[in-house]
Parts: sequence; structure tokens; C-alpha cells
Amino acid sequence: MHAEAHEWVARHATTEPVTVLDIGGRNINGSVRDLFPGATVYIVLDIADGQGVDIVADAATWTPDRQYDVVVTAETFEHTAVWPEICATAFTATKPGGRFIATMAGPGRPAHSAVDGGPTLYPGEHYGNVEPDDLRAVLAECGFVDMVIDRQERPADVRCVATKPEARHADR
Repeated sequence: MHAEAHEWVARHATTEPVTVLDIGGRNINGSVRDLFPGATVYIVLDIADGQGVDIVADAATWTPDRQYDVVVTAETFEHTAVWPEICATAFTATKPGGRFIATMAGPGRPAHSAVDGGPTLYPGEHYGNVEPDDLRAVLAECGFVDMVIDRQERPADVRCVATKPEARHADR
């Protein structure tokens, strides 16, 4: 993971005791785990087993068995065509009032492999940069609010932080 992605997550991370779900957090070229030193629970969900992975599953179809204070995904969405479904999973996995923090390759970033981080894609490997307007629409459709979506030119990144609304109580 490049320094700017790590810095974005750091800007929105916390040292408070929180529960964290890291989607796509297999440590290929860096992790954001260190940015949550007070985490009482830190679970890494990834489509493949590897360093730091707790749950091997496809985040687009996985059903969480609990909710987390923070759901984070760093440099994952460009590696899957089903990133909107992963946003829906993130929404389900986030506690009311919790935050979703994400970084991804934006328009203009050269392709790179999710397998080893190198410039060559392996057979069958997906790569597609994420447009900020597409991200905003998907997050809103999922139900996230208070979205901050940032586009950085160098490296070509799209980053966001969004909140799951507090649960509303039915009128009595």
C-alpha cells in the first residue's frame, strides 16, 4: 500500500477502543492495522488466505455475524468488479453511528496486481479504477451519510469516509 492511502486511513483512524473489520486486508504490501492500536477486535476478511487474514470469504457475498465500529478497506475496490456489493456488505457490517473508511485507485492509476502488487495482472485478474461519482452514488444507495469523498491526482486515488446513520426509534 502506498503512503498516501495509509495516511488517509490514519487521518480517520482512532486510538480509542473500537471493533474493526478490515475488508481485503491481507498484507501484501502493507496494512492499516497499526492505525487502530486500541482495537479490542480487529478482523481481516479477504478472498484469499495470507498474512493477517482471519476470515477467508468473498466480501461481496459474505454475511457478517456482528457489527463493527469501523469498517475499513484499503486499495481493494480496483481489484474487483463487484465493489458495489462490497460497499453493501460494509454497510451491513457497520454499527449505527459507525464509520466506513476506504481508499482505492482512481482514474488514471496504472493497473497493478492484487496478487503481488506488481504491474503485471495475472490471468483472470480484474482491474478497474473507481470514479468518485460512482463511489458517491453507491455509498448513498447503500445508506451511508455524511460522506467525504476525496480525489487525489498523485497517486491517482479516490478516498472516502462515510457514516452509517444512527438507528431511529419508531414513534410510539
